[in-house]
Amino acid sequence: MFDYLRDPQEIYAKSFATIEAEADLARFSKDERPVAIRIIHACGMVEMADHIAFGGDVIAAATTAFQAGKPILCDAEMVRHGIISRLLPASNPVLCTLNDGNTHSLATALETTRSAAAIEGWRDHIEGAIIAIGNAPTALFHLLEAINEGRMAKPAVIIGMPVGFVGALESKEALITHANGIPFVTLRGRFGGSAVTAATVNALARMARGDDATPDGTRDRKKGGLA
Repeated sequence: MFDYLRDPQEIYAKSFATIEAEADLARFSKDERPVAIRIIHACGMVEMADHIAFGGDVIAAATTAFQAGKPILCDAEMVRHGIISRLLPASNPVLCTLNDGNTHSLATALETTRSAAAIEGWRDHIEGAIIAIGNAPTALFHLLEAINEGRMAKPAVIIGMPVGFVGALESKEALITHANGIPFVTLRGRFGGSAVTAATVNALARMARGDDATPDGTRDRKKGGLA
């Protein structure tokens, strides 16, 4: 009934070729480029290249953390479920404390959101971890406050991509300004969300495994299919 492309490998390769042709990738380093491409791919918007901001050596820090088996701490279940476990080089645990038993009462006591209160559940896991915040600006603000006030240890990397109209832009600018030496990647403005955050984790995990040197997916196909 419809004339459309059906071959998954061709779709994949054509998608990345379109990004390479249409997105302005010149400002990204060789290591940042594959991550930026996958962020753009997850959004379906080549203009998203202008909003991507890296701080510090994100790829090196994430690779070290992944290979050491450090956990990935997520602000939302949708982020957690979007992370592809088979890509994790050391079977890294993926944790989300949003639905822990005391989170609701803690949020009431702290007079904040449940997402922000859930960050308190990261204390025993955060040192050297990979942070993935894709939903709640309050979670990113709370995390930065806890780290900068010395109440919480430093993670290896912060992927900070909360989405929305209230606090999203501001929380990401706070990350850029107050990362306290922690490598980060973010999307300036209102853009973000669980899908693009999980895609960023997956991109960094691929690089930690050495599977993503070619963004067209060549190495992934050799290992048995596209992801």
